[in-house]
Amino acid sequence: MARIMGKFINPFTDIGFKIIFGQEFSKPRLLDFLNALLVGERIITDLRFLDKQMPAIYDGDRSPIYDILCETASGEKIIVEMQNREHPNFKERMLYYSAEAIVRQGEKGIVWGYEIKAVYMVAFTNFVLTGYDGRLRIDVGLADMQKNELFTDKMRLICLQMPCFTKEAEECENHFERWIYILKNMDILDRMPWAAQNAVFQRLAEVAEVSKLTKKERIEYDQALKRYRDTLNAIAGAEQKGRAEGRAEGRAEEALNIASNLKNMNLSIEDIMKATRLSAEEIERL
Repeated sequence: MARIMGKFINPFTDIGFKIIFGQEFSKPRLLDFLNALLVGERIITDLRFLDKQMPAIYDGDRSPIYDILCETASGEKIIVEMQNREHPNFKERMLYYSAEAIVRQGEKGIVWGYEIKAVYMVAFTNFVLTGYDGRLRIDVGLADMQKNELFTDKMRLICLQMPCFTKEAEECENHFERWIYILKNMDILDRMPWAAQNAVFQRLAEVAEVSKLTKKERIEYDQALKRYRDTLNAIAGAEQKGRAEGRAEGRAEEALNIASNLKNMNLSIEDIMKATRLSAEEIERL
């Protein structure tokens, strides 16, 4: 079913995600979201944005480019990205990004005692990882498997599977769920929920209106929206083709099973061909 456009930008576009979370003036929103994500665990008081492209370690280095790379006041690195298209090695990609941010902390040329600051990787996905149906949030850490306890807190991977969130606004139970609801439905909303009670959401409503984009931003947004829709259409087309091929394979397998049974009943090749529409060669191979 097509989504009816509302008055706000789509967070799943490059420019939409940047306006909401990825610029200096959007720091209060990113802080608010991260603290809602990690409520009861820790409080982040300040952030500074770092260059997304890190310097190369060696010639030909394929350094990752993150959507957002930032650092807390105490030195922890936080990577935040939004992914629309499913990646066959997405879990490994999250691991690689996090490991890259850890390795970059190594000091060269001096005595260094591996004083590593924690790295958090937060990934919004517009798809569901295989085997994780129904789970909005996937939390991964490095654990001692025998003791079933955390081995080190220096690497944390959090995946937020947006298709798994199905609550309506009135069903949201906490600030984190309200954030997820807004991000998932923002582009079809005519008003920003909870803006009257929350200054962060009120400010989000002010900066995220499509009508308030500059001419340059609007051109970039329209292009980004087209790329986003093209991606969704490509995914939907691939899924539809896969379902059609699956149905065709099922029918072919059923015809072969019927032909095998008829052959065991000593029916003639001609009669089996009429019943199954298989070729004589296919039937003789059974």
